[in-house]
Amino acid sequence: MRSPILSAPIVERMLTSARAQAEADGARLCIAVVDAAGGLAGFLRMPEAFSISTDLSIDKAWTAAGMRLSTADLADALAQESEQVRAGLLRRPRLTDVPGGLPLFDAGYLVGAVGASGGSTEQDIRAAEAAIGTYLEMVS
Repeated sequence: MRSPILSAPIVERMLTSARAQAEADGARLCIAVVDAAGGLAGFLRMPEAFSISTDLSIDKAWTAAGMRLSTADLADALAQESEQVRAGLLRRPRLTDVPGGLPLFDAGYLVGAVGASGGSTEQDIRAAEAAIGTYLEMVS
């Protein structure tokens, strides 16, 4: 069995797909791709994207990789926890429950994650989904 990997050409295509989805949605996003350890593998900032979206997109991807679930699912999970647990986790640098971060699994293995920020929740998620879809198409 091959080992899942985020090569530079794959990451570039993922970012291109996410950008195309953002453009179709009329959004100006920052998009980050991280590897399974949360290391930045690729980043794209669209013209006129909010400055804060740079760090937030990276944080969304980092969180999704580290927690192995989407940032939206993390928000749902934290809603079931005590205020102490929620506050304690969300005080951690980089950890975020803002939707738009999605983990990337290939054959059950965590490959990395994608974070998108700067649009509506739906726009951010669609851009991240486009990137993941491109990865899965390229490696299948």
